[in-house]
Amino acid sequence: MDAIDQQILAEVQENGRLTITELADRVGLSLSPCHRRLRELESSGTIRGYRAVLDPAAVGLGFEVLVSVTMRQEDRRTLLAFEEAVREIPAVTQAQRLFGDPDYLLRVAAADIASYQHIEDDQLALLPGVQRLTSTIVMKQVVEPRALPTRA
Repeated sequence: MDAIDQQILAEVQENGRLTITELADRVGLSLSPCHRRLRELESSGTIRGYRAVLDPAAVGLGFEVLVSVTMRQEDRRTLLAFEEAVREIPAVTQAQRLFGDPDYLLRVAAADIASYQHIEDDQLALLPGVQRLTSTIVMKQVVEPRALPTRA
């Protein structure tokens, strides 16, 4: 990956709706080489997709909770079952397996505390292998999800 590829990545992270013409202008390439490089970055999996970033409050999901999950057992079958089940819960917007304690960290979007309570009681508490859930309410977003740095 060279400096032009890194610049392409920076530009599409900032605005995934750029036309190929706009992108080529911004990175200083002609249309065909820019298009070829973009397609290579997509086909290699470096660019995994494009999506719109929504305002959670505008869609009625302004209540966010970080949930630490400690597992009762950590055998492969249980962990795979937990991970498969957590992927099926739409309110879980992010899930990460961690080293140490807790075992997982989940980010959950809900309308309010009552709707979160239902998600925890009816879905999260029933996930395979869960010993303990610890919920922390997000007070304020200090750094919004942002683009990855493209230069080391």
